[in-house]
Amino acid sequence: MDSAKIKKIFNSLERHYKDNTDYDSNLSGIMDVLIATKLSQNTTDRTSYIAFRNLKDKFSNWENVMNARVSDIRKEIKICGLSEIKASDIKNMLKEMMKKHNTLDIEFLRDISDDEIYEELTSHKGIGYKTVTCVLAFAMNRDVFPVDTHVHRVMNRLGIVKTNLPEKTFTEAKKIIPDGKKQFLHRAFIKFGRNICMARNPLCSECFLEGLCEYPDKNLSPKNNSVKKKNDFLILDNI
Repeated sequence: MDSAKIKKIFNSLERHYKDNTDYDSNLSGIMDVLIATKLSQNTTDRTSYIAFRNLKDKFSNWENVMNARVSDIRKEIKICGLSEIKASDIKNMLKEMMKKHNTLDIEFLRDISDDEIYEELTSHKGIGYKTVTCVLAFAMNRDVFPVDTHVHRVMNRLGIVKTNLPEKTFTEAKKIIPDGKKQFLHRAFIKFGRNICMARNPLCSECFLEGLCEYPDKNLSPKNNSVKKKNDFLILDNI
């Protein structure tokens, strides 16, 4: 897709979402964002938010989580998918951090480069580039563009990228998403992907980007009369 068309898409997203992508600019702690993002893997933001609040309410601090049994951690996060794996990964990650740094206060990461943060955090099992990019964006307000399944799907359907994995979309997006717009467009793509360009039965007939979209299997049938509740809740804007 040529750059002029991509710019039109970004401008349309900005016009459509400029009034409903506001978020609290007070940054959350790095560990909170890291664990909340971990919990959000393979589940919805609303269920992972419940799991996150359960952990905070039950254990009061991350050191108590580190010292808890995996079964007790799992009990608090069972509402979200892969709870056994997530409970084990979180406990092991906390233990490794405590052993390495003699603290679970990882706010020192704010003082090092993005590359150093990627290296530090991806050394832990179950923490990938998407999770770390969310930490950079939501805990540190750095100008980065996280790519989840919604962002990957939407950017490929529109024709902005032609990739088969979110990791490849992440790499390509670095060349395409303009500086200063990355956090906004991340949120906009997610909301667009949840409410219009869904994985199944996308609402192409009412899509404001339909004329710019290159998706060959558009669903142009008129929508039914049922009212779909808007799904704009983002866990990382609410912790």
